[in-house]
Amino acid sequence: MKDITLGYAFCGSFCTMAQSLAALKGLAETGWKIKPIMSQIVYHTDTRFGKAEDLRKEVEKACGEPIIHDIPAAEPIGPKNLLDAIIVAPCTGNTMAKIALGITDTPVTMAVKAHLRNNKPVILAIATNDALGASAKNLGLLHNTANVYFVPYRQDDPFGKNNSLVCDFGKIPETLEAALQGKQIQPVLL
Repeated sequence: MKDITLGYAFCGSFCTMAQSLAALKGLAETGWKIKPIMSQIVYHTDTRFGKAEDLRKEVEKACGEPIIHDIPAAEPIGPKNLLDAIIVAPCTGNTMAKIALGITDTPVTMAVKAHLRNNKPVILAIATNDALGASAKNLGLLHNTANVYFVPYRQDDPFGKNNSLVCDFGKIPETLEAALQGKQIQPVLL
């Protein structure tokens, strides 16, 4: 087992939840110790992409840990120095904006804020319909923020949703490895 503890946080890009879950399971199978984190929306909301309870069960089974799903449980991540890195996958435009602006009103944003105080890597796996629109400024801010790294991303539907960007969830492991060495893998734009 690797001597590193990861946080793995889920936000509400429900159409990419299966890809994120597959990435989480892959990391768990290769020996990473993982503390799962979920926004309240993901923790409680059933969608056409699946039931919240089913997702919670799969995540807890893969990680062997209970899910951090409220702000008080996420806050000690920083003071207790619980994580070596945190991955937010998927990272929505909403969460990206809150991280960029220091807003901590969800378990995920509190976990990121608490973790950043320790100057350790935060890996963002973006999936948002407005990344090249209203969220572009936040994307730019975070690209210029210390200890924040991005899973390489691309336009997922340039003609149907021209402002939308989605990461390549399959590149989470190599992004993590590079971030732990203080490097952003390239190219970040696919």
